[in-house]
This record gives sequence, structure tokens and C-alpha cells, in this order.
Amino acid sequence: MKNIGLLGIILIIATFFLIDLYTFKGIKDLVRGFAQTGAKKIFFTAYWSINISLYIIWIYIIIKSRIPGAEIPYKFVFISFGVFLMFFVPKLIFISFVLINDVSNFVMGLFKPAQQQVAGELIGRSVFITYLGAIIASIPLFSLGWGMLIGRYKFKVHEKELSFTSLPKSFDGLRIVQISDLHIGSFFKEYERVEKGLQMIRDLKPDMILFTGDMVNNTADEAEPWIENLKSIEAPMGKYSILGNHDYGDYVNWPSTEAKQTNLDKLIGIHKEMGFDILLNENRIFEKNGETFTLAGVENWGLPPFPQHGNLSEALNGSSDSDFQLLMSHDPSHWDAEVTKNSSVDLTLSGHTHGMQFGVELGNIKWSPVKYKYPKWAGLYEEGDQKLYVNRGFGYIGYPGRVGIMPEITLITLKRT
Repeated sequence: MKNIGLLGIILIIATFFLIDLYTFKGIKDLVRGFAQTGAKKIFFTAYWSINISLYIIWIYIIIKSRIPGAEIPYKFVFISFGVFLMFFVPKLIFISFVLINDVSNFVMGLFKPAQQQVAGELIGRSVFITYLGAIIASIPLFSLGWGMLIGRYKFKVHEKELSFTSLPKSFDGLRIVQISDLHIGSFFKEYERVEKGLQMIRDLKPDMILFTGDMVNNTADEAEPWIENLKSIEAPMGKYSILGNHDYGDYVNWPSTEAKQTNLDKLIGIHKEMGFDILLNENRIFEKNGETFTLAGVENWGLPPFPQHGNLSEALNGSSDSDFQLLMSHDPSHWDAEVTKNSSVDLTLSGHTHGMQFGVELGNIKWSPVKYKYPKWAGLYEEGDQKLYVNRGFGYIGYPGRVGIMPEITLITLKRT
């Protein structure tokens, strides 16, 4: 909110307050028939106490963010934002029903005078609409709360067997674990809960572990407490990593370009301390029985406003004669924009989207609002002989939770056809 002026902040707060007033009007309609009890007063008091507390918290965060050098604890911001969403989304749903009810009453009032409910009618139309709105609004209220308390730690293994005619016989059956978007600063000190996910990786016994970017949210310091944890996951053919858009420190107001570069250099060093061979527009070629397998990694390449540090030709340099090419590229937009047009890369592994940390995955049904920004947002995509797999992310950012789109550990088994 640093770039929003005072007038803009006032208008935003005023808008939220009007939404709260209209929501409260709907709540009063909802309980209009209830007797005047202490419970009713407690409910009203709790409603305004929660909302006023959120106003005070966000005003505090805005003021602090405008003070040079002031530090705002991530955990405080994340939890505050999560609680805000948990209540704000249900409010929007509820007031849409209240609005429908009010407009309906207004239109009907133009054509006939108000009438008493028919004797014996258990529930009037207005009350029904309001109650329906409250019931539907309660779904995201409890879902978003569950996502913060439990969902963000419900690590899920997605197993994929991918077949290629170009895969050398010597590498048939290669087991690769892909993880992405750790955003490790968002986990704070939840070592035991994250360890469950790391143990799931160990249990898969992969031949190779690939990390496709976004180790941190903003600064290298976030990753330091986790060095030993990430060092503990191993694979016989090694661990390899790339950078994501968050890793460059682009979302921090650095005192100088030198300070920003120092942060990036420090993060690259931490990757190495964790045991990752970080690929910065480069590749590694594996040879077995005279057959070759190329693993390449580009720096972050995204559509504007995301930076384009990645250089595909550099990353693939020297691998043109390789039998099989696997590319790590953080942003799946890169696949459509460059990979399929300018290379014969067999398999690309990406992340970045997180599946928006919200959506529906039931059987063949797969939906998330993020699909309108990223058409290729989760799972497997194919074009000709080339394949793309988009990991849903291990961590989270912004909303501190996951609903419907669980944190992912991918096991890919390569097969020769």
C-alpha cells in the first residue's frame, strides 16, 4: 500500500465500512424475529469488535509500511490478512443476497402495497432469501478458516508416469520428485509440520529432486533457519534448483542495487548450503551406457510485469545432441511463449501459480480462478511431443492457507515408449 495515496486509503476504508454497515443491516433482518436477549447483544458486539479491530490493525500496518526502516512481522501481516479474507468473502456473498432481497422488495412495492404474510406461512420470501445468503456465506467462512488451520499443511503427493519415445533406455523408470514455491518465510518456525512434508519426499526414494523456484518471499534471511531441514532431503543423482520471481528481492525497497545483489548472492549460497546445484541459465548432462539426459534450468522468465532473466538458448547450450531434455522454468507462461516455439525440450517443469491456493479438484473436475490468468496452472499439459507439468506449490503466500488446492509434492516417473 506504499504507492496508494492518503485519499485512496480513506476511500478503501470507507468502502469496507459501507460493506460492514450493509452486512450488519442484513444480520439485523436475519435476527429480527428473535427475542431481545443478551445473546443477541453479544453477537452484535462481537461483529463490530472484530471489524473495528481489523480496521485498527490495517491502519497500523499501513502507517508502519510508510516509515523508513520500520519492520512489520510477516506472521502478524499474514494472519491479519487471512482473518480479513475469512470474514470479507462471506460478507460479499451475504450482502449480494441482501441486495437481491432489497431490490425485490422495492420493485414489488411499486406494483402493490406491502401485505402481511399469509397466515400459517412458516417463512416469508424475504426471510428465506436472507437465510439462504447466510447459509451459503458460511461455506467460505469455515473453508477459509480450515485452510489456515489445516489446509496449508495437507501435503499431497501427485504421481505421474510420463512416456517419451526420446527417453534413452538407460533412463527408463527414472523417478523425479519436483517441489516448487516453498515460500519458506511463510512457515515461520513450524518445523515439525513442514518436516511431515519433507519426510514424504524421503519416503518416495527419488533418483533426483528438482526445485522449481521461489525459495523465499522477499529476502534470503527467510531461508537461513531452514538450511538443515532442506539439506536433509537427498537423492542419488542429486538435487537441482532454479530461481523464481520472489527470489530476486524485487518486492523490497533496497537502499541500493548493491544491497539487492548481495541478497541474491546470499540466497544462491543458501541453495548450495542446502545441497542444491542451482542452475542459472545452464545445464547438466548425465551420461549412462553412451546415452545422454540433459537437465537445464533457466532463471525466472515471466510475462510482464514479471522480469525476464531467463535465457533459454544459454540454458540449453551444448545439449543439442542430447537424447532427452528436461527444463526447469519457474513460470509456465515461458512454455507457450518460448519453449515450444524455440526448442525441442521434451519435458518442462514449472510452478509459480500455486493453483491460487483455492479451487476445486474432484475427479475430473479441476477449477481455480487462477486459470483466467494462467491457462496452464496445475497438472500436465501437452503440445505435440512436448510436455509441461505445473506444480501447485509446497508453500503459500498472501492468504496463509489452502482450500481445495493442496500443497503438492510431485513424483514423476519417466518411461520409454
